Amino acid sequence: MSDAPLVAGVELGGTKCVCLLAAGPNDIRGEIRVPTRGPTETLAAIDAVLKQWHAEHGFRALGLASFGPLDLDPGSSSFGCIVATPKRGWERVALLPRAGAFSVPVAVDTDVNGAALAEGLWGGARGLDSWAYVTVGTGIGVGVIVRGAPLRGLGHPEAGHLRVPRLAGETWPGNCPFHGDCAEGLASGPAIQARAGVPFSGLAADHPVWNEVVHALAGLFHNLILTVVPQRILVGGGVVLGQPTLLPRIRRALQASLADYGHVPRSALNEDYLCAPALGERAGPLGAIALAHRALE
Repeated sequence: MSDAPLVAGVELGGTKCVCLLAAGPNDIRGEIRVPTRGPTETLAAIDAVLKQWHAEHGFRALGLASFGPLDLDPGSSSFGCIVATPKRGWERVALLPRAGAFSVPVAVDTDVNGAALAEGLWGGARGLDSWAYVTVGTGIGVGVIVRGAPLRGLGHPEAGHLRVPRLAGETWPGNCPFHGDCAEGLASGPAIQARAGVPFSGLAADHPVWNEVVHALAGLFHNLILTVVPQRILVGGGVVLGQPTLLPRIRRALQASLADYGHVPRSALNEDYLCAPALGERAGPLGAIALAHRALE
């Protein structure tokens, strides 16, 4: 058992939500998964879990790590709301009002920022000053940590929707309802299925659709390296974690794309730089716990 305070966390994902009651990664007291359906049904199910935990165990803080985009401006009237999103029915849904019923500190951030913070506390980014966490699954999300805190500006980064060069001769329009052939529109799970006609989990490693996926993700990482220069990029999500040949191929494509330019020499772009998260598939749910701990600070 940990000496850290008991907190609750909810990771709201595109296909499922994971609720955790924990003090840390090695001290998890409860875990319940809720399918992501419509907002009313999904949030009611999450409320029921949190109310039971709060009544039976109590928790000191609550972290909400959600798919986005989110309004994270504390001065905004829509703070804590999901804004323009590809997830149908979830636009303008408010996440915070229900959380206030527990009378504990609450932190809300994107699911990828939460996962990035968890990797900094307990995983593959410990000891670093800046890093990025990228998930490639139902969508493509990018969390960027600079000097130990999530990057902020007008909003949070949405680098999964960066436009990237296409492979020569490729004309498929892409699957993103906002941008067509952005990185998410070319390399997310739904994009792969729309292009190949079957789910990505059923594709052989030599299926030609992976060529476009490798090219698009290498382009995304090229842009990420030359803009925020992270000390490490951790890549999770079902698409990459489910296809072991992808990361080595992406590293080679990224090395060729950067062409030894800038402060990242080709020799540095190895399995220690562009790598799977140390927390694996647990990075997302533990991200909500990391946010809850930040809420206590």
